[in-house]
Amino acid sequence: MTAHTGSGEPSRTLALLWGEPGADGAAPRRKGPVRSVTVAQVVDAALALADAEGLAAVTMRAVAERVGISAMSVYTYVPGKPELLDLMVDARYARMARAPWAGETWRERLTAVALANRALLTEHPWLTEVAALSRPPLGPGVLAKYEHELAALDDTGLSDVDTDAALIFVLGFVQAHCRAAHDAARVGTDSALSDAEWWAANQPLLAQAFDPQTYPRAVRIGAAAGAAQGSAWSADRAWEFGLARTLDGLAALIGDGGG
Repeated sequence: MTAHTGSGEPSRTLALLWGEPGADGAAPRRKGPVRSVTVAQVVDAALALADAEGLAAVTMRAVAERVGISAMSVYTYVPGKPELLDLMVDARYARMARAPWAGETWRERLTAVALANRALLTEHPWLTEVAALSRPPLGPGVLAKYEHELAALDDTGLSDVDTDAALIFVLGFVQAHCRAAHDAARVGTDSALSDAEWWAANQPLLAQAFDPQTYPRAVRIGAAAGAAQGSAWSADRAWEFGLARTLDGLAALIGDGGG
């Protein structure tokens, strides 16, 4: 079972996120031999493994080998994989671009938030497996991201509680969409058929097998959607429609139709 953020020992995780690494990512001073690497280098090694080979490749032994230390030594930097996952996610969030908001409407700002998170999860798909909205790693990267994204809802008139809920609503849509897109991409890779090729091969057979009298909506609407998208499901179409409806829902709450 894949671990999620927030599953490590809280005090040790927070010490690594805020205290022990220091501004330059160096390990704390202690008695004994000088350490050969930093916590930041350990985290970067784990990020490189996750990006190149997926989350399953991120083992404490593999990370140790990548930075050139023994498998046991890596535990003197990070106590275990749960804490390492928190550090990895926080580091990725810390590196997101965050230009100041300047004159955009709330809808434009939230669209930018959604697009930035979609880009992050598309480039680093392993994040959809571990980044739990309910238990984020409470580090500087997460807080900088949260502060910036909350500011996208300034001047909407929402209460503090509703502002938080509105942001989570948008991020939840992005995360669910990206999970679905990753799953679709894996299916295409595993089957050696693109979605368009699968639809082209199956649509004529489905048209023969499905009785329009028994399944009138499924046959009519499924055929229309498949023809329009060139597949049974389109990531881009699902994104455009879903994001627009998510923002429409918030517009009904905010009451100004779009900022």
